[in-house]
Amino acid sequence: MLSIYVIFAPQKLKNMEQVLVTGANGQLGTALRRISVTLTGFTCFFTDVDTLDIFDRAMLDAFVKTHGIGTIINCAAYTAVDRAEDDVERCMRINRDAVRTIGEVAASVKARVIHISTDYVFDGCGNRPYREDDPANPTTVYGKSKLAGEQALLHVCPDAMIIRTAWLYSETGSNFVKTMLRLGKERDTIGVVTDQKGTPTYAGDLAAAIGVVLTAERFIPGIYHYTNSGECTWYDFAVKIFELARMQCIIKPLTTAEYPTRAVRPAYSVLDTTKILATYGVEMPLWEERLGQLIIDNGQWTIENG
Repeated sequence: MLSIYVIFAPQKLKNMEQVLVTGANGQLGTALRRISVTLTGFTCFFTDVDTLDIFDRAMLDAFVKTHGIGTIINCAAYTAVDRAEDDVERCMRINRDAVRTIGEVAASVKARVIHISTDYVFDGCGNRPYREDDPANPTTVYGKSKLAGEQALLHVCPDAMIIRTAWLYSETGSNFVKTMLRLGKERDTIGVVTDQKGTPTYAGDLAAAIGVVLTAERFIPGIYHYTNSGECTWYDFAVKIFELARMQCIIKPLTTAEYPTRAVRPAYSVLDTTKILATYGVEMPLWEERLGQLIIDNGQWTIENG
């Protein structure tokens, strides 16, 4: 039996827009679930791999039509960057083929699509924030699969919205902040790369930005970038985490060459967020401020989830 998380106001159901969120158990999906109660006029259906098979065109089509879905927010993705180098077929199936299927189903009922993509579509060789119209040139299987997903979606559903983000973290799931907090308790010294630069992005802020898009008077499709404001290296990020959490762990700066990974990370992946700010007026808190609010103002996060 298909199990679905539903948030709705029964007496207003006929006047509400129906929203399907896929990949709802991930960091962003969980954040969207939290803010959904504030989205007046929307009924949100939260599904994941165990509740809705987005590879199954017939099942997805039936779900969308049965529930009168007007917007699909696709948070489902294969995000194991290193593993993807040896798991190409599955990575492409999730990040490209399933996205195409979502686009086809959405187009058939004229539903809106908001699809989440990544900074990995760029090669990281730049020296200024990447704009939406900069040439994409992914160097990893993960990046190539996400770019292929963008292209497949826009081919079948040209009025879709794609939001690229980067360095996502939250209180849930696996992410850099939680890893650092855990390692800070387990070790006296850790090494972190200092020659890769980007922007840490709190999943709750991205979810709030999507909420702004949903409730805007006009839906303007296209490719957008969203991250928190500012930029830093992974080393800078780790230093700030330990400073805020008051941990004494020593952080040793490493070069990418000293910390090789199966998939090569972009050296520079800061995204230019001017477009989404100008179009929708979304808030983009400074990454240091948001991190401070999470660790200092919500100290239990450090204790319970670190």
